[in-house]
Amino acid sequence: MKTFIKCTIATAILAASVTTAQAETEMVVVSWGGAYTKSQNEAYSKPYMKENPGIKIVNDDSAAEGGAKLRAQAKAGKVTWDVLDLVPDTAVSLCDEGLLMEFDFDKMLAKAPDGTLPSEDFGDALVSPCFVPLIVYSTTFGYRTDKVGDVKPTSINDIFDLKKFPGKRGLQKQPYGNFEWALLADGVPKEDLYKVLETKEGVARAFKKLDTIKDSVVWWTKGAQPGQLLADGEVVMSSAYNGRLFAAIEENKQPIGMMWDAQYFELDGFAIPADAPNKEEALKYVKFASDTQRLADQSKYISYGPARKSSASLVGKHATLGIDMKPHMPTNPENAKNTVLKNIDFWADNTTDLAQQFEAWLAK
Repeated sequence: MKTFIKCTIATAILAASVTTAQAETEMVVVSWGGAYTKSQNEAYSKPYMKENPGIKIVNDDSAAEGGAKLRAQAKAGKVTWDVLDLVPDTAVSLCDEGLLMEFDFDKMLAKAPDGTLPSEDFGDALVSPCFVPLIVYSTTFGYRTDKVGDVKPTSINDIFDLKKFPGKRGLQKQPYGNFEWALLADGVPKEDLYKVLETKEGVARAFKKLDTIKDSVVWWTKGAQPGQLLADGEVVMSSAYNGRLFAAIEENKQPIGMMWDAQYFELDGFAIPADAPNKEEALKYVKFASDTQRLADQSKYISYGPARKSSASLVGKHATLGIDMKPHMPTNPENAKNTVLKNIDFWADNTTDLAQQFEAWLAK
């Protein structure tokens, strides 16, 4: 009888464990990989899974091709992603196409600790009804301190000066950012950048300036690549996300310096595909990840500024290095003396056309 009872209990325990395993929900979160995904895992995903033991978050690092891949999934009638990390102009385009869920921000997201509504706390960062902003970041330039000589690059003009700073450059394989920098280096005032880019002559002018360094450019497509290119000495200087450069310099102690001039300001955030397989759970996760504390927590792991106003005062020290993170933020006044703010509306309207021209130019 005792043996029977023991077997019955063991069988019940095994059945319960099988049921629990079967009940576990896998939620796919698409992001950029590397240091950025790590910061999201530490600040958002691990705490969320701890509070929700039935949820397993699976990372997908294909955000760089997120728009195209989501369109392909939707066309095939098989969307497999639950949360997509993306930049605002991609969100605007996908939202217009009906491929993303729209948020009622004040009902669906968390209020600030003092009761401030999300719409006020995020303010101007709410650029699309389908986009929940998480961080302010910049694409700026890193350079090998041991390869540029005694004079360090301090201006966007230096990126295009092969005589003063010989050697390979790393640039992201896309038109935005590169076009603005090329025009700035060609003498276009910052306030006129998008007026010039709206014309065929302006686009031609940007290509002509890029032609001056084209043969010396190594093109990158994923956020982890610039740091590796610099570390390996394949390039002397490279555009890179400021958080990746922070990791290379402060965490990995690479001989790399940062040049903040003309840093390209952007937002990054979450969206939920309209046909996400776990839409309700995805919304709970996005609400959790975008609250005041979680956004401040992310700054412990990477030097991106939180998109919520209420998070700013909570930014403290790096989780392992123990250094104050405020001076490493792109929004720090010392770093933000000359910035370029990406024009989201311009790029939402023109990315497809200019990307095609860019690919054709690369092929020449």
